Amino acid sequence: MIVTHRDLQAMRYCNKGTREFFQRHGLDWSRFIKEGLPEEEFIATGDYMALKLVEFAREQRNGWQ
Repeated sequence: MIVTHRDLQAMRYCNKGTREFFQRHGLDWSRFIKEGLPEEEFIATGDYMALKLVEFAREQRNGWQ
């Protein structure tokens, strides 16, 4: 599954903090903005907020909200 910037906005995560997170973990912010990133890239970070973002995106795709 692809996690998108729309998912990030829906969780109310701020862009500034997220950009810092992306830099820390070597993730491509520009690509994320344009097309999203595979959930595996977020999961691989082991970061709690990244895992919550993936969980949220999955729920959105499955219509649980």
